[in-house]
Amino acid sequence: MGVFDGPKPVRLLTTLLRIANVDTDAIVLDFFSGSATTAHAVMQLNAEDGGHRKFIMVQLPEVTDEKNEAYKAGYKNICEIGKERIRRAAKKIAEENLEDEFDGGFRVLKCNSSNMKEVYYNPAEYEPSLFTRLEDNIKEDRTPEDLLFQVMLDLGVLLSSKIEETTIAGKKVFNVEDNYMIACFDENVTEEVITEIAKQKPYYFVMRDSSMANDSVATNFEQIFAAYSPDTVRKVI
Repeated sequence: MGVFDGPKPVRLLTTLLRIANVDTDAIVLDFFSGSATTAHAVMQLNAEDGGHRKFIMVQLPEVTDEKNEAYKAGYKNICEIGKERIRRAAKKIAEENLEDEFDGGFRVLKCNSSNMKEVYYNPAEYEPSLFTRLEDNIKEDRTPEDLLFQVMLDLGVLLSSKIEETTIAGKKVFNVEDNYMIACFDENVTEEVITEIAKQKPYYFVMRDSSMANDSVATNFEQIFAAYSPDTVRKVI
């Protein structure tokens, strides 16, 4: 791309992967990924030998120098360079190998604090408005996607798992790995939504405690799953 100082050569990394005899289903980790050359090399090697290796790139969002070509091209930090590198490399590899089904997709995750509110207070800190703020135990600025990935980590579900978004009775529902886990974090979830999800018989079902539309939904929640999918592991956050 011509915007990164001293990038690692793709050919060198591909050769190293071959020398290390990396399994075709291995996960390759680069803890200082820079411009994501390792990701490029993994995709290139997969295209050459039909492998299904995955990569994990770890990089702090270090700010690029304003005098650098990367900054002038619109890449304000190193992570932005790496993401664009992966997009371009995947497109080029697919075109060179005439593979319409080449999987060049990747998922970007950022570390953050817990989605859950701090609920431990000293007695002197308690005051009337505090109780209203604690009616919902999840921080106000967190998205359904934030909650989904936290739950996936909690349950040991791979973050690279296939995720599909569907709508049931107007509510957004996440389906992870073909019904392995189904989650809904919208507000005012009704018995209709719960019933339709239970009929799909997921291994895990996750929702927010505050999402239930009314007391009737909370009361009938377990009965609905007992009737349609008793083996589903239910988790309410």
